[in-house]
Amino acid sequence: MNIAVAGYGYWGPNLARNFASLDGVTLKAICDEDSSLLEKARKNHPLISTTEDFEDITSDESIDAVWSIDAVCLATPALTHAELGLHALKAGKHVLVEKPMATTSADCEKMTNEAEKRGLVLMVDHVFAYSGAVRKLAALASEKSLGELYYFDSTRINLGIVRSDVNVLWDLAIHDLSILFQVNPAEPVAVSASGVSHIKGKPIDTAYLTLHYDSFFIAHVHVSWLAPVKIRRTTVAGDKKMAIYDDTEQAEKLKIYDSGINTKSASSEDIKKLLIEYRTGDINSPKLDSSEPLFLAAKEFYDCVREKKEPLTGAYAGAQIARVLEAADTSIKQNGQRIDLSR
Repeated sequence: MNIAVAGYGYWGPNLARNFASLDGVTLKAICDEDSSLLEKARKNHPLISTTEDFEDITSDESIDAVWSIDAVCLATPALTHAELGLHALKAGKHVLVEKPMATTSADCEKMTNEAEKRGLVLMVDHVFAYSGAVRKLAALASEKSLGELYYFDSTRINLGIVRSDVNVLWDLAIHDLSILFQVNPAEPVAVSASGVSHIKGKPIDTAYLTLHYDSFFIAHVHVSWLAPVKIRRTTVAGDKKMAIYDDTEQAEKLKIYDSGINTKSASSEDIKKLLIEYRTGDINSPKLDSSEPLFLAAKEFYDCVREKKEPLTGAYAGAQIARVLEAADTSIKQNGQRIDLSR
């Protein structure tokens, strides 16, 4: 498979490096409007072609059509994802797009329909879904090793980078939502959120997001660009066991706690006499796959193109997260009002 990477700023070099090392894939071209970034790309990948024109990597009628590009990776600003993604899909190219898939659910739907119509793979680079810790956590939840899930609580805060194109929910909470939907694929029924911009002229930099379900399960995400320390911690609690995933840990990123509560009634006639027993057992840190998550995401994309199958983080996953974030934006504008996702 011949692939081109569009955008060589922050994330593009990582995509290029991983696809260049993947058997069965040839990194053919890198596209960026910044000539200095293309110079950097040529130093890192001497055998590739470079261009400032996106048309060169999507049009078979280009003077450089000898590149024969099969797939395009988009690592461009979020606001360009829909336009460039649709352009590539209409040109018959498979597309891997950096998160978010697009900045509106309507654009996500357009991209999804175009990919389905042409039989192309459209995948979103929700890289945390491919980490060893998240895959293990998702497996434990699926196997009911944690029991019936009670809640998902995640904190993702740090100092910077303050972005101008999207707010902190679309930048950071999108990671936590991708993890949530791996652990619990159930559809939330409503969203409520609050957030504030502390920097004049910049998007919301601190936000709190709650997802509501048709069950006793609840999910909460706290994100901020304005924190003195970097925290990447997710807690998943079930009625059997509980888990903490801390991405800042170097060794034991995932810990499983045999902790919880047991309840029983002292008298069947008086619910007020309900007794609660607290259980604190062993703590286990399972062995995790240490493969680079982005390499596994790149391999997933290649395998799906080759085998014509749906990716783990395909168009549906990207659109699902966009709908939640759109609803969160609406909730913030309405002072935290609960927004029904069935609208």
